[in-house]
Amino acid sequence: MADNTVLVIGVNGFVGSYVAQEFAASGYRVLGADRSSSCMLEAVESFRTLDVCDPEKTKKTVASFAPDIIVNLAAVSSVGVSWAMPGQTMAVNVIGSINVLESAKDLDNAPKILMVGSSEEYAPSGAPLTEDSPLSANSPYGISKSAQERFAELYAERYGLRVYRTRSFNHTGIGQSETFVIPSFCKQIAAISNSGKSGIVHVGNLSVRRDFSDVRDIARAYRMIVESECSGEVFNVGSGRALALSDLLNLMIADCPNEVRIEADVERTRVMDCPLIVADISKIRECLGWRPSVPIEATIREMLDYWRRSHE
Repeated sequence: MADNTVLVIGVNGFVGSYVAQEFAASGYRVLGADRSSSCMLEAVESFRTLDVCDPEKTKKTVASFAPDIIVNLAAVSSVGVSWAMPGQTMAVNVIGSINVLESAKDLDNAPKILMVGSSEEYAPSGAPLTEDSPLSANSPYGISKSAQERFAELYAERYGLRVYRTRSFNHTGIGQSETFVIPSFCKQIAAISNSGKSGIVHVGNLSVRRDFSDVRDIARAYRMIVESECSGEVFNVGSGRALALSDLLNLMIADCPNEVRIEADVERTRVMDCPLIVADISKIRECLGWRPSVPIEATIREMLDYWRRSHE
């Protein structure tokens, strides 16, 4: 393996931990950096504390590791949080990414770089989204990811960096914060299951249809993308299936032994909620042979079991 050292920035995050495990299982030497003070992941051989908003610290960290590949997952990753902290979202997602790009271009042997974008960059559409679909983000998070992507393109054009880009759709799994919709449902229903009595699940807009994948499939896609010769390209990463949140919630309720009542909560509803967001994954399937392998229904069952054990 020619490119055998990977630096995962944001390694302690939900996706970062799975990405580290994916690369380690594929024979890579995994290095990690994160805002937190330590890393307990067995997959990570060496770790540094890093705030990507600090340009000098970012340069020193990247230079000390001199990796073959950088996977940049340092981000404010919640649309809701981005509305509460738009300035911080831009600082981490845009300025932080620029600092990573600056650090990479200064190395004698510039690494491959994966910049992870989002389906939130796209304009609302009633059809599956291809990589050529119009971009028109309607949240601070989406705007920050579009800006990050454009800077990645710019550095590739100007400095010849081998930059790979994704527009990733919703993904979930064990370890994701309950501030996200699927873990929120799982946590609430698990608590009702273990209580021995009926209970209420608080929800937002259940009519929206979204493209959900298992985080392990997403991690595998990221590895396959940076292993390819497709630098400069952008890939949608998703399942290609549109599922209503109501259907996913009903799947969880069917597995609950107690009565579940649903109660709408205005605080859980986005003001500008697109009715449909689903990926066309033809490009990544045809170019790289990647396709999702874990049905989201299986992921949800695993998550429900996890939350039930957590509530025992």
